[in-house]
Amino acid sequence: MSQRIPTGPERQQQIYQAGAMGRKPTIPLSYSDLEALAKSKLPQEAYDYVAGGAGSENTMATNLAAFDRWRIVPRMMRNVERRDMAVELGGRNMPAPILLAPVGVLGIVHPDAELAVARACKALGLTMILSTLSSFTLENVAELAAHRWFQLYWSNDQDIAASMVARAEAAGFEALVVTLDTPIIGWRERDLQNAYLPFLQGKGLANYFTDPAFLKPLSKSPEEELLPAVMRFAQVFGNTALTWSDLAFLRGRTKLPIWVKGIQAEEDARLAIDHGANGIIVSNHGGRQVDGAIGSLTALPPIVEAVKDRVPILFDSGIRRGADIFKAVALGANAVLVGRPYTWGLAVGGETGVREVLLNLICDLDLTMGLSGCATLRDVKADRLHAV
Repeated sequence: MSQRIPTGPERQQQIYQAGAMGRKPTIPLSYSDLEALAKSKLPQEAYDYVAGGAGSENTMATNLAAFDRWRIVPRMMRNVERRDMAVELGGRNMPAPILLAPVGVLGIVHPDAELAVARACKALGLTMILSTLSSFTLENVAELAAHRWFQLYWSNDQDIAASMVARAEAAGFEALVVTLDTPIIGWRERDLQNAYLPFLQGKGLANYFTDPAFLKPLSKSPEEELLPAVMRFAQVFGNTALTWSDLAFLRGRTKLPIWVKGIQAEEDARLAIDHGANGIIVSNHGGRQVDGAIGSLTALPPIVEAVKDRVPILFDSGIRRGADIFKAVALGANAVLVGRPYTWGLAVGGETGVREVLLNLICDLDLTMGLSGCATLRDVKADRLHAV
């Protein structure tokens, strides 16, 4: 059962009261401090894998800069005594417009990996999107996560793709998130310099190593002989031959709503809906795929205009604070995905770290809404922003 989430002022009071008794927060509230602490605890290659982006990492910087092009216009005397951040999505009422983005191979930052994240999400009533490339199986995570979606990396072996989808539906996942922007892995200089790709060490492959379609051609299990299993993964990961018409393949194999993640162009949003997508996730993979790409927040308004409320829209890439969530919602997103912040929380404090980071984000948003004159998310509209 999820705990009651405090309001922003209540959260502040909790922290100040603890301070009066000599206890300061152990999980940094500042994103930069949180990342720095995580860096100090992690091996260099693990930190770089999470922190890094494509090429010069210009797209990562552009994602953050896109938020600075919008300023919030606070309104006064709007009766914000009672504030409600709830949003209805996928037939469920969520306590805040935040979902946890799929982050792969979390075992490199904490041994409890996705299990810790699932427990933290359950405590707060939030939805976790589990990566295909997880350190624990989707069935293991399903036992702990009250609300879960499954993210699919679409294999070039259609039997594996179909098997993953069937397993997710059988395990009670509520939606399928198909990542479209990673048919191949981008040029990530930090990982290349470290000569480090965790999957080639067998990390983050729990779902593959337990999948019957993946295991079928192997003469020995991955536990008995790792190298052939790793080489098979390298051969089947990703699918550069996909076209929009291929969405019918997934639609014919699941009753789950299908969200497509990685949309940056309005025409792709229209095509996705025309081919059966139930939701759009505006994302550039946190700047990890295409160097020099458009900032995700810059891509959001034209996509919202192109979609015209035909399906819900989520936003991903660059969320760091409550004000960022406010801006994304004001520009038309129904909710946002958070990735690196909770990953750093996991690194520094396991389940507690994830929960604290998410709680701080929610309370920051609550205060931002109240101080901007917004009692509900319906009040968070484009007229509360000023372009600079």
